[in-house]
Amino acid sequence: MTVFDSDFLKRLEYLSLLSKRMFKGQLLAQRRTMQTGGGIEFADHREYISGDDLRYLDWNVYARHGDLLLKRFQEEEDLHVYMLLDTSASMNVADSDNGHGEATGTKFLLAQQIVAALSYIALADLDRVSILAYDDRVRATMPLIRGKNQVLSLLRFLEQLECGGERTDLQTVVGDFVDRAPRTGLAIVVSDLYDQKGFRDGIDRLRYARFEPHVIQIHTPSEASPSFLGDMELVDCESGLQKKVTVTERKLRQYKKLFQAFLNDVETYCRNHGLSHTRATTEVPFDAVLLRMMRTAAVG
Repeated sequence: MTVFDSDFLKRLEYLSLLSKRMFKGQLLAQRRTMQTGGGIEFADHREYISGDDLRYLDWNVYARHGDLLLKRFQEEEDLHVYMLLDTSASMNVADSDNGHGEATGTKFLLAQQIVAALSYIALADLDRVSILAYDDRVRATMPLIRGKNQVLSLLRFLEQLECGGERTDLQTVVGDFVDRAPRTGLAIVVSDLYDQKGFRDGIDRLRYARFEPHVIQIHTPSEASPSFLGDMELVDCESGLQKKVTVTERKLRQYKKLFQAFLNDVETYCRNHGLSHTRATTEVPFDAVLLRMMRTAAVG
């Protein structure tokens, strides 16, 4: 199956240009360091100290006022963007009907598209990007790359990934990741967060290791609001456990309440820790998700 066709690439380029022109590149945080001497953007002056390089004196200021001041510049630091992509079996779920008689794509398809789009925008800004696919452990890793000329290899890497695994364990995966990452940066977790141990310990580990976590949570509409009633056998798509149940209106209301509480819990956790959080459902196109993220970042 071809996940990324020519139309997809055109939409990526449009999103990248839009991010720069309308939202001033605020979708992915920019890291700036202050340096004396040559740089990208003038910031301010500091007083000359004996032994400083005279090449960086502001001679115009000296000619007008007789002050010995050195120019200081802001220089953009090379940003590292790490994409942690959930490839557990639960990500392979799709709705058979989007409400208009059409099937929706899987959660994993939307996740692939979001990761591809964010990576494209980062590469266009000359940031470095790496992708880590995981379930209960790291399944595949794309090493850090830089530059738009690497986009096709990135898309090929994403396209060959498959969902599987009987568990999701973000805590263990993050422990392995932080031990191997060459340096800190943005760590964007794209997942349904159906983690048997819970997602908090994994995100906390990223925070404690001085990464900047961003959480993108994906679910299908029917996972939030199922409509089936009656006798049925439910199967856990990851563990394979089966259970026969009779779904009544009362149980359906209880389930919906619990699922909404789960969504609220994720949102509250992210808000309390100052983390970026985006929730996306499979009936929404990936570019609409990205546009919403841009608007949020622009006003944040």
